[in-house]
Amino acid sequence: MSVVLGFDESPGAVRALTVAIELSAAFDEPLVLVYGAAAPGAMGDEYAAHQQAVREAGQLALEHAVRVAEEAGVRATVELIDQKPAPALMDAASRHAARFIVVGTWGESPVRGALLGSTPHKLLHLSGVPVLCVPTET
Repeated sequence: MSVVLGFDESPGAVRALTVAIELSAAFDEPLVLVYGAAAPGAMGDEYAAHQQAVREAGQLALEHAVRVAEEAGVRATVELIDQKPAPALMDAASRHAARFIVVGTWGESPVRGALLGSTPHKLLHLSGVPVLCVPTET
């Protein structure tokens, strides 16, 4: 089993990283750090440039998270997946037999999340794996 974390260096994700590290250590399970790297749009030269920029940002974010996990003594692997965040997390959770998926929230209202389709909202409704939503500190 494993713990899967969606990480993008947002304030909610940074706090979720701390929680995911604690849970991975407590269960003695590896932490799988996932970044959904689907770029907006779907074609043309602009898409390729966006895709490369999104992948580079994701790689930097994941490198930071791996360092934090390793400093805490937690085994961590990285998955940079060319999908939107929610499907990327569900895919990784399935492949890594995740105990649960951990994601940070931005403190948005449930209505706003439902209308805009936030990643935590999508996961709570679509994931077959339990989802732990970590709020940002207030």
